[in-house]
Amino acid sequence: MMMASNREREEALTFTIPSSSSHSSPITVSDQLDSYLTDPRSASGSFQNEGLLSAGDVAVDSEFGFSRPDFRQSPLVGTVELYERHVFLCYKNPRVWPPRIEAAEFDRLPRLLYAAVMARKSHMKKETRLTICEGHDGTETSNGDVLIFPDMIRYRRLTHFDVETFVEEVLVKDGEWLPGTPEALKGSYVFVCSHGSRDRRCGVCGPVLVSRFREEIELHGLQGKVFVSPCSHIGGHKYAGNVIIFGSSMNGEVTGHWYGYVAPEDVPLLLQQHIIKGEVIDLLWRGQMGLSESEQIKKQEQRFLLNGLRSFEESTALYRSQDNYVSCCQSNGVSCCQANGDSSFCQNHVLVEKRKDPDVIETEAKLSADNKTSETVISRINSGKGASRKFHSLTTWFDGWEQEDTYAALAVVCAVVSVAIAYNCYKQLR
Repeated sequence: MMMASNREREEALTFTIPSSSSHSSPITVSDQLDSYLTDPRSASGSFQNEGLLSAGDVAVDSEFGFSRPDFRQSPLVGTVELYERHVFLCYKNPRVWPPRIEAAEFDRLPRLLYAAVMARKSHMKKETRLTICEGHDGTETSNGDVLIFPDMIRYRRLTHFDVETFVEEVLVKDGEWLPGTPEALKGSYVFVCSHGSRDRRCGVCGPVLVSRFREEIELHGLQGKVFVSPCSHIGGHKYAGNVIIFGSSMNGEVTGHWYGYVAPEDVPLLLQQHIIKGEVIDLLWRGQMGLSESEQIKKQEQRFLLNGLRSFEESTALYRSQDNYVSCCQSNGVSCCQANGDSSFCQNHVLVEKRKDPDVIETEAKLSADNKTSETVISRINSGKGASRKFHSLTTWFDGWEQEDTYAALAVVCAVVSVAIAYNCYKQLR
């Protein structure tokens, strides 16, 4: 399989860092504008304008969604640039993210964190990506929280006053940020590119996939085990829906797998095959954190050989019939699948199950039992209607405030009240 050409891939901007190692260590920040942004029909300017509200619209889906002409038309494997660490800053939500949130004048925290990272890039030992994910105060992921993979740790409530110290201690020295205590992350973390102000395809596909993941997680009782969040641009608009899954493999190694061209009907299989069983879905696989583009291609070829497949086409055919084979194997064993003309998948499936602990098998069985029910979820997602534009405008305006802005407004109000009271007392004394 040949690697996609540079013209076919929407590469992120890479800043080279001199290093004593055999390769440079860049900070990678996605910075590739897409033609969709300059097209007045598609440059919505904000996430809520047309992306989320029109996600179920047939015309929008046919142009920017899962039915668009370029969907699943380009090779995926080898489209993830080499990097070793992924940092996510939890900050507001996609409705208020500007196209270049790392350079936005009024978004101080991401802007200053990005600037601090760039200022110290030549001293970092690891190739690092910086991405924004959703943050809500008072929830599991509050504004200012920082998630770091593969370290699987979280730092709480970073402020713009702390960014330089944080970058120096954690990202440069690979130590701990003393004002905060790193919390260990457990489970699997799913990030879906939903940066609608950056590209309409991500703005249309991303929210639908996030909703589907959340419904499936709740449907199968995986709350507290699988977490999903929309995230900002990660590179590769044309591969939308883009999904990154972080979690521990069977040997305990934390991996970050990238998937592209993910559609809502792929979500149950990603949960069952990738997250629960630890099996990569090659039809949708773009690459993996820690591997170069050429290593990603070799890794996929090794999986083909391991599974007795000779080509990507055979893997695609297997993927499309995988749901039937899984249910067949679980109910009747290998002989049933042999009757259907392919025993290799069932044999591999049985070998994988022998390596699993009882808790994983129990969860997997629950997923399989609920499989038919999960097929009805997408209809509920697509049929749901958004709130009015007036409500979204109010929500966007409110979410655009930072905590410091709220304090400043309260200070002004208090000052006005104080002046009014003083003036009233002055009049009474006269």
